[in-house]
Amino acid sequence: MIKLITKKKNKTGVITMKKHLRTTPEIKEFLIEADSKFSPIISAVGDIEVELEPDLFVSLVSTIVGQQLSNKVLEIIWNRFDTLLQGEVTPEKILNLPDEKIREVGISYRKIEYIKNLAQKVLNGELDLVALESFSDQEVIEKLVELKGIGVWTAEMLLIFSLGRNDVFSVRDLGLRRGVARLYDLGDVSDDEVAKIAAKWSPYRTFASLYLWRYFSS
Repeated sequence: MIKLITKKKNKTGVITMKKHLRTTPEIKEFLIEADSKFSPIISAVGDIEVELEPDLFVSLVSTIVGQQLSNKVLEIIWNRFDTLLQGEVTPEKILNLPDEKIREVGISYRKIEYIKNLAQKVLNGELDLVALESFSDQEVIEKLVELKGIGVWTAEMLLIFSLGRNDVFSVRDLGLRRGVARLYDLGDVSDDEVAKIAAKWSPYRTFASLYLWRYFSS
């Protein structure tokens, strides 16, 4: 499960939204009734509460930085990056930094290219992060995947951990694929098979994701 880095709000990408994703008795009951295999998982994990990152720019940058990294490594690199930016992760500050300085904190040149491209798009108004709040899940994905370095998975993580959408399941997330395979005692599973299984958990696939991440990573 990706760990997004929580930062203070700034003017870029701040939108009005709920601050947490929380399970409710109704959500837990729904998942158990929809799929009895969730009963022992929910009993073991209990309630889940996830703090959302309200700054969409910070969320996207941290997700790009964290691609193919463990949460532990991401935290180390992000702390260095945050220090380099003096605690202000903004498009202006990122664009003003030489690539070599960013590379020194452990971010690859390719990721630097992606981050700076994102920063430029936000700064010149080509990407309106605030407007994403009113987009459907699919519209958010379609808008973000137009950018270099942002694929469907990155957009889905933004939907969950910043926009707080209730019905998101990333079939390409390795942790979720492994969770589904272990839950149903399967071997390798295709995207279609994972999506078909996850469909029964709608409209609360986000919470199913959170339970699978939490249960099978412990």
